[in-house]
Amino acid sequence: MNLSDLRPPRGQKQKRQRIGQGMGTGRGKYSGRGAKGARSVTGYSIMRGFEGGQMPLHRRLPKRGFTNIFKKEYAIVNVGRLEKLEGSAFDPGRLLELGVIKKLGVGLKILGTGDITRKLDVRAHVFSKSALEKIQKAGGTGQVIEKE
Repeated sequence: MNLSDLRPPRGQKQKRQRIGQGMGTGRGKYSGRGAKGARSVTGYSIMRGFEGGQMPLHRRLPKRGFTNIFKKEYAIVNVGRLEKLEGSAFDPGRLLELGVIKKLGVGLKILGTGDITRKLDVRAHVFSKSALEKIQKAGGTGQVIEKE
């Protein structure tokens, strides 16, 4: 066996069909594009969403509300979720490591849903009032991290 003896299987490699090469190619006079019309000419492109003159879907549907371009996406964790996790100290890096949050976004926000019975030391970018109260009531601390 020699590397120079290797060949692809029969029929695997096929010659590319060359379009617009005349009558003998099997594609004929107009190269499969038809005789006339917009699609037959080179450089033809259609507008995105064009529906043949019918009012396009993106114009038929009503517009509602607005998108706030200054919206801040926080990674959200509830106090009840922290209660179920092992350990007593939590920060964004630890929660990413545990798989509680997938991506940090603008920062970590702790919300107050759920109950907490043990002492926890939590470091996050934002706390809700109820979350901070519950953490402190259980004897823990809630420290705000400043964003770099």
